[in-house]
Amino acid sequence: MGVKRTLFGTDGIRGVANVDPITGETAFRLGRAAAYLFKRYKGEHHVVIGKDTRISGYMLEHALTSGICSMGVNVVLVGPFTTPGIAFLTRALRTDAGIMISASHNPYQDNGIKFFSSEGSKLPDEIEFRIEELVLGNEIDLIRPTGDQIGKVERLSGAEGRYIEFIKNTIPRKQKFDGIHVVMDMANGGAYRVAPMAFRELGAHVTAIGNLPDGTNINDGCGALHPERLAQTVRDLGADLGIGLDGDADRAIFVTHSGRVLDGDAVMAVVARHLKGNQRLKDDTLVTTVMSNMGLDVAMEREGIRLRKTQVGDRYVLEELEAHNLSFGGEQSGHLIFRDFHTTGDGLMTAIQLVSILVEKGLSLEEASSLYQAFPQVLKTVPVARKVPLEELKRVSGVARRIEADLKGNHGRVLIRYSGTESALRIMIEGPDRNQIDVFSEEILKAVEEDFHEIRP
Repeated sequence: MGVKRTLFGTDGIRGVANVDPITGETAFRLGRAAAYLFKRYKGEHHVVIGKDTRISGYMLEHALTSGICSMGVNVVLVGPFTTPGIAFLTRALRTDAGIMISASHNPYQDNGIKFFSSEGSKLPDEIEFRIEELVLGNEIDLIRPTGDQIGKVERLSGAEGRYIEFIKNTIPRKQKFDGIHVVMDMANGGAYRVAPMAFRELGAHVTAIGNLPDGTNINDGCGALHPERLAQTVRDLGADLGIGLDGDADRAIFVTHSGRVLDGDAVMAVVARHLKGNQRLKDDTLVTTVMSNMGLDVAMEREGIRLRKTQVGDRYVLEELEAHNLSFGGEQSGHLIFRDFHTTGDGLMTAIQLVSILVEKGLSLEEASSLYQAFPQVLKTVPVARKVPLEELKRVSGVARRIEADLKGNHGRVLIRYSGTESALRIMIEGPDRNQIDVFSEEILKAVEEDFHEIRP
């Protein structure tokens, strides 16, 4: 679709809290637009709202609630929760839509707003564009229910228990995690209560860290993006493994008993092989994105598993899974989608599925993950004031072509793209020689600096 996005990025609306578009005023209009758009049938209507632990969540929650109620739609408030948990509750409660207030892995100063359809799925582009039209225009400004037609608000009790039962029911009913010591880092985010509870109910011994949110410490040196403390704690305590979630718990990374950090590619290799062995990997195909390491290609080829690759973003992974009726896929960042069970990436589900595999096979995480060996990979992020079309970055394009030619036939590649959630340019180089790709990355960074200096207004 050729229409330019004004509010939505690849994962909802995101930015600095209390700065446009993440303001109370815009949130109010978003609530009105969502209520209008999803209020399709006669009878009572409900939208469920959750948030992570950011201090700005209060402001946005109240603004969204006010906007939704002003359109005659009721609101169900969950409070601090996970993004995949809200996707689940949207379906389970049969609400018209779900809203999660979170900026996921971003620092606490940021926040975001994600919408889910009544099926618990992220919205397609055309619906997001329609919401933008309603927010930025005046089409619904005069729709003002009065009297008893104004929406009401209720707070949901028992949300954690509902979600934990849903997650537990994705593994064999009689399976227990007795005797397993797990260190869990919740990033001081939305899973700070529910994730340890789920593992303890399954019998695991849980050491919880990153579980004391104060509104400003979400993702602050902890969680999936900062696994150093998790790895150290696993080593210090002699735990069996570590699990790191991000702020809204839609992704997970893992640490072996020796302190080795495993990303989504390593976990996908373990899970895909297991599913194929149990004839649960449909069409023997794994869906990944272009960011996945070429080591995953090699490991899956050995296992007789085909790969389908999408652009970056778990929404595109899900679209590919649905388009080809496939069962499993994910991202290197740790967003894994078990389509037989859920409509979105879920860090807690990933963790429970992975530990279930280890228990069933009697393997340590170190042993299970040995089938995957990552190729050396360099990732660089360059903040940019504006996203200049890549074809206009002449030096960058030239250097990238030369490097790709040097790497051709040697399991190497270059990927340059803009972030869908931040004002940043992402650079990824992969190849067999770490020193070589380090040099290549510096060459590209220099070209980026020169190109942006030249086009600066």
